[in-house]
Amino acid sequence: MNRRIFGWTAATAVVCLVASSATIAGAEAKLAGWTPELVLKVKTVTEPTVSPDGSRIAFVVSTAVTEGEKSEWLSQVHVAGSDGSNPLQLTRGDKGATAPAWSPDGKWIAFLSPRTGPKANLWRIHVQGGEAEQLSDEKGGITAFDYSPDGTQIAFLMPDHKTDAEERADREKRDAFVVNENHKRSRLYVVPVVPNAEGKHPVRKLTAGDMHVGGLLGGRNFDWSPDSTRIVFTHQPTPLVDDWQRTDLSLVEVATTKISPVAASAAAETQPVFSPDGKLIACTVSEIPPQWAFASRVQLLTPAGETVRMLAETFDLKPSIVGWSQDAQHVIVSETQKTIQRLTALPVDAAPAYDLSAADQMVGQPSINTTRTHVAFVSEAPDRAPEAFVAKLTGFQPKQVSRVQELPQLPIGNTEVVAWKSSDGREVEGLLTYPVNYQAGVRVPLLVIVHGGPTGVFVQSCILARGPYPVAVFASRGYAVLRCNVRGSSGYGKEFRFANYHDWGGGDYRDLIAGVDHLIELGVADPERLGVMGWSYGGFMTSWIITQTKRFKAASVGAGVTNLMSFTGTADIADFIPDYMGGDYWDHFERWRSHSAMFQIKGAVTPTLIQHGDKDLRVPITQGYELYNALKRQGVPVKMVVYPRQAHSIQEPKLQLDAAQRNVDWFDQWLTMP
Repeated sequence: MNRRIFGWTAATAVVCLVASSATIAGAEAKLAGWTPELVLKVKTVTEPTVSPDGSRIAFVVSTAVTEGEKSEWLSQVHVAGSDGSNPLQLTRGDKGATAPAWSPDGKWIAFLSPRTGPKANLWRIHVQGGEAEQLSDEKGGITAFDYSPDGTQIAFLMPDHKTDAEERADREKRDAFVVNENHKRSRLYVVPVVPNAEGKHPVRKLTAGDMHVGGLLGGRNFDWSPDSTRIVFTHQPTPLVDDWQRTDLSLVEVATTKISPVAASAAAETQPVFSPDGKLIACTVSEIPPQWAFASRVQLLTPAGETVRMLAETFDLKPSIVGWSQDAQHVIVSETQKTIQRLTALPVDAAPAYDLSAADQMVGQPSINTTRTHVAFVSEAPDRAPEAFVAKLTGFQPKQVSRVQELPQLPIGNTEVVAWKSSDGREVEGLLTYPVNYQAGVRVPLLVIVHGGPTGVFVQSCILARGPYPVAVFASRGYAVLRCNVRGSSGYGKEFRFANYHDWGGGDYRDLIAGVDHLIELGVADPERLGVMGWSYGGFMTSWIITQTKRFKAASVGAGVTNLMSFTGTADIADFIPDYMGGDYWDHFERWRSHSAMFQIKGAVTPTLIQHGDKDLRVPITQGYELYNALKRQGVPVKMVVYPRQAHSIQEPKLQLDAAQRNVDWFDQWLTMP
């Protein structure tokens, strides 16, 4: 549903696609509507990958395990024919399996699993099933891997683990440490697939020293040369998040471990991928200097580091490299265009980019097979839960492969793309979900959600997705939900993404308020029953909003940045706000002060729920406590909920359920549902 509308013309309730399980559907269809407990039953489908011959797809299915003392997501590898035939759950047990990868001969699937300890190690299993074979037994925990093209070795990334002396010091309580020293860097290793005469798989380290392999920007961190003799990889000096701006590319000779530079400019170079003949390397190169709002293009280099050319600009200047076409005439990238994730081809002669996927087809997590004939991906829609799909790269015609969802036949609120003009005339978009069985002309309570980032973007994903803000549940309870892609969001081009520099809480706030006013003018939103919520940057915006207006009757702040100065002094991304604010607070004090909610908090009256993980390094929990205490001291209704063991996002299913239910209850309490 990608069409843009400015109003509602008919009463509509869309029924979510149902499972093959009539028992589940029949038992739950009698329920009044979606609840956080039902949303938790939706499975996640991730990491699709195509066999070399294109005949089969492997993918990961995750389900919530909440019995007794357990609260975790259990992931297992599944396979199916490219037409969806012969589905098979390949891995089982109480230890999960992730990151499936096909062997070059298509007979084996390697995967990661913590089956023999707390850390993930390499395993492989025959595609017909059977017992899995362990390929590594490392203490550090493997984070990524890839088969060599000849199938004899697997390269993998693993962070340094504690030495025996460090572990002994921990046990003896002599474990003081110095900040930003003794970094545990991620290294590149190789392990043979076939055991040696002693039945062992000896591991060799390929990188060492002040070189952390990998980077913040994601995508592919390393790639084998077609002849299996070299590996090109991304690296930065330390694992510190701020060091992403110093990422470079190097090449290692697998036999000798000799390393040579490929790209080491003032830009951030990432996502290296060899061409099919090994003569070129495609990578992404940021603008100079690299900035947190991110802008990059795809560049072609030789393995010796000579620049060949920069390829055409993509729609959003945030391309993620998926791979090369079989004829080596195109580099295939993934990128968000407004509210749709698209697959795009970049001609190597720098001709204009063109899209491979349809304008209304969500193409998430795309993966090209080793023969470069097919691409697997996850697709979904607001009213359709995610499943695995596959298509040929030439003549892109997607086919659904998986059918793992077992969902009740419950109505789900209709979602449409809406657009409006902001205060300065800028066009802004958002996703509007109507209440179930909405009747045109009836005003309903409106909940506004702000995404994180601020370079996040709301796309046309299923509204049954897990998280603290259960859109489908809100719609079942009579709310309209507006998810705003305010300025600063990805998906709308570089200028739009950078439009909030020096101005957090300025134009983005006016974008949101204009969207609310637009829905009031359309007769959809009840101006007396407005709520707002958001996580991370969305939490910043929510805390900011309650200091700027009293229009909202309730708010929920999730892991929110509330004080730009104290945030920068305690977070693991100390360079982040100085980049957005154009310098440090001691040089631009008034700019920082005037854009921090905590310096505007006097007189706030909005009842506010605060949710925060106690192990959050990205936005330390002290940001939540600052807001909590300021509101409490002013007599504002406020509740703060702390989630133990959770970092910047809530991962444990039971705690996810708690966060979602508390938000439903909070807005029910303060918006006085009829």
